Amino acid sequence: MTNELKAALYVVPTPLGNLGDLTRRAEEILVAVPWIAAEDTRHSGPLLKQLGARARTLPAHQHNEHEAAARIVDKLQAGEAVALISDAGTPGISDPGARIVAAVRAAGCPVVPLPGPCAATTALSAAGLNDEHFLFYGFLPSKSGQRKQALEGLRGHPYALVFYEAPHRVLETVEDMAAVFGERTLVVARELTKLFENVDSLPLTAALDWFKEDANRQRGEFVLIVSGAAADAASGDGERVLKLLLDEGLGTKQAAKLAAAISGEAKNALYERALALKS
Repeated sequence: MTNELKAALYVVPTPLGNLGDLTRRAEEILVAVPWIAAEDTRHSGPLLKQLGARARTLPAHQHNEHEAAARIVDKLQAGEAVALISDAGTPGISDPGARIVAAVRAAGCPVVPLPGPCAATTALSAAGLNDEHFLFYGFLPSKSGQRKQALEGLRGHPYALVFYEAPHRVLETVEDMAAVFGERTLVVARELTKLFENVDSLPLTAALDWFKEDANRQRGEFVLIVSGAAADAASGDGERVLKLLLDEGLGTKQAAKLAAAISGEAKNALYERALALKS
């Protein structure tokens, strides 16, 4: 197949965990190309060795994307094909790769995308949510203040919200989500395609306690999906009234009760918003 490959950047998704998820086409590309740009060459080594790939590798991670892009463009312009892979999943989707692809395209070289594993769509397929649309956000900011600000900007959207999160931040992230979003459904997809894979659905306001009940629930890599805002919540009338009442000095419970009566929105959700605004 080597002679059949044109000089192009092949964006190749790799398995999230189960090696059986590597597509036949992806395997053929990785075996055929003379160069593979990898997020972590040590991490990708075992996979490439198992495939019998003999390509030379070059590092292409978030700290050297500009340099890696220049090297890749040089290879392509010399008539050599290059495959781009991340540690797991699809390059450029909350992983390095987007800057490299942009540089390659700017240089006039072709980019060939391959379909394959992606944690976001894998989790969505098992979420069972009724939202017709979804927004993929990826990783939220690591600091709570910035994270809450980002969540506030997403609060009124009437479609499912998809996030990635690391185990050491999952508790504080879920706590902030509950404070901002209130009563919604949370889907927790953990360790997808791996030995301890779990997909659970539960009320967002109960999620923090659920995580704390079992330390094993806090381990692994996470996709967190929050159901979309109800149509009436998306209008923002309830929060507008709530803020006015709080500004007048009313307590959180009383303000939430009156805002619910005026706007028709859920009292409990407005109470959660009142607490978040107070904090």
